[in-house]
Amino acid sequence: MHPYKIHRFFLITGLILFSQTKVQSQDTTYVDILDFYATNTVSWINQIPALKENVKKTKKGWFKRLLLGKSDITTLQKPVGLIGFDHEDCIIFDQGHGTIFMAEDNKLEIPKFLRKDETYYPSLVGACMLPDERILFTDSKLNKIFSFSADRKEVTELNSNLQLTQPTGIAFNKHNNQIWVVETGLHRITILDPFGQFYKTIGTRGKGKAEFNYPTSIWIDHNGWAYVVDALNYRIQIFDDQGRFISMFGQNGNGTGFLASPKGIATDSYGHIYIVDALFHGVQIFDAKGNYLYQFGKQGSDPREFWMPSGIFIDAKDHIYIADSYNNRIQVFELNYSP
Repeated sequence: MHPYKIHRFFLITGLILFSQTKVQSQDTTYVDILDFYATNTVSWINQIPALKENVKKTKKGWFKRLLLGKSDITTLQKPVGLIGFDHEDCIIFDQGHGTIFMAEDNKLEIPKFLRKDETYYPSLVGACMLPDERILFTDSKLNKIFSFSADRKEVTELNSNLQLTQPTGIAFNKHNNQIWVVETGLHRITILDPFGQFYKTIGTRGKGKAEFNYPTSIWIDHNGWAYVVDALNYRIQIFDDQGRFISMFGQNGNGTGFLASPKGIATDSYGHIYIVDALFHGVQIFDAKGNYLYQFGKQGSDPREFWMPSGIFIDAKDHIYIADSYNNRIQVFELNYSP
C-alpha cells in the first residue's frame, strides 16, 4: 500500500478519536497515531556536532555561561539557520556566538578569517545559496545582507547602499534570477537583482491577501514559488515567481495542524511544506494545498526531540536539517518513502 494511503487510514482514525474530545489542546491518542506515521516516514540520521561530543560540550558550555559568564566557541550556542550539503556537512549561522560555523564530517570550525578579524554579527537570521555558490545571509540588527564567498574565505556586504529594515528571511529565485528578502520591520518582501539592486516590493501590513504582520522566513521551491511565514497572522502565504498571490493557509492555535510560533519553512521534492514551530518543539508537514499531513518531534534533548527549534533546510536528496536552537545542535533527518 502507498505510504500516503496508509497515512490517510491512520489520519481518519485519529480524526474520529480527536472529534470525541471537544478541546483545543492536542489529543494524546491522535498525536500518538500521527507520531507512528511520522516515525515511519521521517528517520533521524545525524546530529551536528556528534551526539557524544555535543552532550559533553553542552554541559561544559552551560557551566561556563552560568558561573563565569563565558561561552565555548568550539561548539554551537544558538544555531538559527543553515545551508546543508550532505547529512554531515553544512554551514551554520549561530546567533548565540554571532558567527558562522562550517561543519564537515560532523566537525565544527569557525573560518579562520572570522576568528582573526573577530567579526561579530549580532542577529543572524536567514541564509540562501546563489548559483555561483556564494551564500547570502541577513543580520536583522545591522539591517544588512552579507555575501559569503564561494571559497569561504571572505564576507562582504552585498550592497552597501541598500536600505533595509529588519531583514530576516532570504531566498534566491532561480526562475528570474532574483533575491527575495523579508523585511520584518516593514511587513513586506523586497525583491532584488543578483547584485542587490532594488527591483520591487510585495505587501504591506494587514490581514488580507499579500498583506503581512511581522513576516519572517521565506523559502522558494524549484517551481519558483515563494512560501512566506506570516508569523503574527499565524499563516503561510504562497506567491508565484512574479510575486502574484496564489494561496494561504494556517491559523493560530495550540492543537495539531495549527500554528503557535512558526519559524523556518521549506519544501521537499514532493511539494510537501515543512513548518518548524518553536512552541510545539517540532515540525509539522502540510501538502501543497495546506492540508495537514503529519508531524515529528517533541520537547526534549534526545535524538528526534527539540527545544525551541527555528531554522530548516531541505537539500536535493530530501535530507531535512533542523536548527535545534536551544539544544545547541543541528539534527538531520531523511524521508523513507518514494511516490
